[in-house]
Amino acid sequence: MTDRITFDGPVILGAGLAGLSAALASVEGTAGKAMVLSPTPLATGCSSAWAQGGMAAALSADDAPALHAADTIAAGAGLCDPQAVTLLTTEGPDAVRALAALGAPFDRKAGGDFVLSLEAAHSKARVARVGGDGAGAAIMAAVIAAVRAAPSIEIRESARARRLLQDAAGRVVGVLAEIDGALVEIIAPAVILATGGIGGLYAVTTTPKEVRGEGLGLAALAGAVIADPEFVQFHPTAIDIGRDPAPLATEALRGEGAILRNSDARAFMADYHPAKELAPRDVVARAIHAEREAGRGAFLDATVVVGGHFPTEFPAVFEACMSGGVDPRRAMIPVVPAVHYHMGGVATDLDGRASLPGLFAAGECAATGVQGANRLASNSLLEAAVFGARAGRAAAAEVQTGGAPVSLAPFPDLPEAALQTLRKAMSRDAGVVRDATGLTRLLGEVEALEAAHGPCPTLIAARLIVEAALARRESRGGHCRSDFPDTDAVGVRTFVTLQEAGAAVRYAAE
Repeated sequence: MTDRITFDGPVILGAGLAGLSAALASVEGTAGKAMVLSPTPLATGCSSAWAQGGMAAALSADDAPALHAADTIAAGAGLCDPQAVTLLTTEGPDAVRALAALGAPFDRKAGGDFVLSLEAAHSKARVARVGGDGAGAAIMAAVIAAVRAAPSIEIRESARARRLLQDAAGRVVGVLAEIDGALVEIIAPAVILATGGIGGLYAVTTTPKEVRGEGLGLAALAGAVIADPEFVQFHPTAIDIGRDPAPLATEALRGEGAILRNSDARAFMADYHPAKELAPRDVVARAIHAEREAGRGAFLDATVVVGGHFPTEFPAVFEACMSGGVDPRRAMIPVVPAVHYHMGGVATDLDGRASLPGLFAAGECAATGVQGANRLASNSLLEAAVFGARAGRAAAAEVQTGGAPVSLAPFPDLPEAALQTLRKAMSRDAGVVRDATGLTRLLGEVEALEAAHGPCPTLIAARLIVEAALARRESRGGHCRSDFPDTDAVGVRTFVTLQEAGAAVRYAAE
């Protein structure tokens, strides 16, 4: 018999920066409480802890939120929600300072100002970093310490969501979780999805393999509106040493002046974009993809601009390279585009509310409208902190609890062999460059896996990505169709429910 817990506060699925920011904000200054469910021990299994570059915010005297907003909108290729971007960039500096106050050890100058890096498509150096390339792990360590010190936040590790619980009216009234192998119904006034992205659906990714779109799939299965699922960002410079997941050569290296070269040592980025190495990520990813497809290979050369300083300035990159037999002080780093971030997700308002009452989403699994068709570098941790906190405060204010849940069966899991089949197919046909032939073939494979294994949340997430990619007959941001290379004059976001997917993907103009 399944145990049932009634909890008087928001239940947060996921323990990355968005989830923990939501937890802290939901109890701040109140007598309320929050519960965090994490499928892995804290600081593992989440992309936040792996982030290298840092947090982008207008922290210097020569910068301003309006400039940060303009860069974000330009990178977003016509699909950003200006109101959401204004909110992010206006609240961003205080969010970084708040994390510093929690103990996040951002790099500082002698006078106390933040050390700020320049990254691709930013007009100013505005990325606050830690130890060169260790921002995510250090920020998460500080936030985890604060969460563990908060007596009103309950943490359940080895806890994985298997279904969103809904009443007869469709309101989300809790979650069916698997905790230490046993199913538990948790009834709560609000559920916040902070389950991360979809990188684990692909064979080549920089994200933890556990992050494979389950939250997105669970929300879609419950009937939530999903926004922009076709927009997947490929980080241009994953380190190509045969590891799964692929280690990352942070964007900050190109900000420092590292050069992309092919196997002839020729710098090639000028052939693709006037900004060369600092072009938007989608442009750089396609350039590297093209060089590799042409048999010329792609390498990141930081031997001159970093060289002997690698162990101290970029220790994570240095360690990853050395583990693969590459000494970046003396040799070029082999690179490959890899899935890094999902711009799409559960459609939310500015307070994280999804289309279903009682359901909220924050971080990479949410689509706030901030990221558009192509995320600006280092805006992801910032979005997680800003919108995670907003979702936490809004969810804590929920008092309506709804009726009894009407369905209590967990959704099926996709077996490991089938997951590996899916990952290879997604990288092959829904990758950096797509076309109708490949996407149609991929959709057939996803549907065959669904017929064999049932409505697994991972398969549902994959199907939403593929069907929306087929429906978008243009190239924009992270979505490149070789059979539809032009960009439409007006940017139009995708909004779809699972019930509509495949039959009538509906678009809504910004």
